[in-house]
Amino acid sequence: MSKQFKLSFPRKRESIFSIAILFGCLSTPAFADQPNIGSVSLSATDRVLVLAPHPDDEVLGAGGVIQQAVAQKLPLKIVFLTYGDSNQWSFLLYRKHPVVFPGAVETMGLVRHDEAISASRILGVGAQDLIFLGYPDFGTLNIWYYHWNHRPAYRSIMTRVTAVPYKGAYRPGALYKGEEIVQDIRSILREFKPTKIFVSHPADHNGDHLGFYLYLRVALWDEGMDQVSLYPYLIHYLTWPKPKGFHPEKDLTPPEALAGDETWKQYRLSASQIANKKKALQAHKSQYFSSPKYLLSFVKFNELFGDIPPLKLHLNENVSIISGQKKLLTTMELPEELNDRERSAFVGVDWKSLRWDPENLVVTIGLSKPLAQDVEASIYFFGYSNKTPFGQMSKINVRLGVLSYSVYDQNKRLDQEVVQVKRTPNDVTITVPLKLLGLPQKILTSARTTLGNFPLDNASWVVVELQK
Repeated sequence: MSKQFKLSFPRKRESIFSIAILFGCLSTPAFADQPNIGSVSLSATDRVLVLAPHPDDEVLGAGGVIQQAVAQKLPLKIVFLTYGDSNQWSFLLYRKHPVVFPGAVETMGLVRHDEAISASRILGVGAQDLIFLGYPDFGTLNIWYYHWNHRPAYRSIMTRVTAVPYKGAYRPGALYKGEEIVQDIRSILREFKPTKIFVSHPADHNGDHLGFYLYLRVALWDEGMDQVSLYPYLIHYLTWPKPKGFHPEKDLTPPEALAGDETWKQYRLSASQIANKKKALQAHKSQYFSSPKYLLSFVKFNELFGDIPPLKLHLNENVSIISGQKKLLTTMELPEELNDRERSAFVGVDWKSLRWDPENLVVTIGLSKPLAQDVEASIYFFGYSNKTPFGQMSKINVRLGVLSYSVYDQNKRLDQEVVQVKRTPNDVTITVPLKLLGLPQKILTSARTTLGNFPLDNASWVVVELQK
């Protein structure tokens, strides 16, 4: 047994289990299902669509589900939002400005494209069932915030291009704009007609993961397919999952901060599916080489899927508490990548309440401590109406500093008075006129804290449905 397969567990049955997994002789799960977590199953009539922000996310989030769909001979497509060409540089870019030749970045994208094909083959999926959209890694959330309608296309930080550069992509030359991404997803939805969609999670701390979920939501509404079952998988979340490393004998459990707010379900993997999932991850060589311990944290007996159900608000309803029992992130162990300044500046953010009065949406968020110098809180309000193309709807961002605030529609600064802001040291209440949002039927809203360009914390994106 090579060094990379040596395992040491404190309990005897775990040692037996680890050996069984490695040699493929365990056929059924040994431990009881988690309480209060439903199950995910595939029926003979299902059409399975897996949406992955980057190559390797399809394996991390749904490698077992993919294998099960193949075993049942179900129609299956895997769609990659990006080629993953900037992934290895994203964290570095927050603090430094490395000089990297754009051509080298595109080459990395092609490498990751080929790794995805190799990994999918291990899971039983052919290249003909893979779709690569080719939008900018580390840029799709920026597009979501600022690049719609008359705004210019986003220019990739790494490749310096403003349109999909890959010849083998789904639509080469598509501009880096929000409506282009939505158009591609809508086309795939119409052509494939999925019954179950596995997609990145709205509380994920990676921008591309957040972005894919949000673009999908809009595309489903546009296509009148919002009743299709969604199964969001979480990959990036502070100090999660635990423990890190290869522990296939353990279950993946929801982060404590999200456990009570969502409807969680799980797919239970067989021993052979676990083994193949590990092999598929190793086929993503560029990622596995740099962070094997983290990637292997997702090779467990189960895959988790959770979503925050749309919040249905009625006119003049009492205040609706979203996360009343959740404690803000304050004393928790922060990621080791943060430096001392980022740790001391950290401000947690979460929902407290939402209310709809006749003309306004009223939102209250909580902060773990008052904002300090250079720390900013941003609250987003994106309205949706079936009467107006989403690209033309307002995309409001209220930015809070220590003493003042400003209001933007994408990158256009608006008069401060268009919204009302009331603050205490730890609470912020924002009143946004529905007219400013384009008189929407639905609203996508979120909040986050940042230190300069460095993200600190974010509240999950929530879908608010106004029930008339």
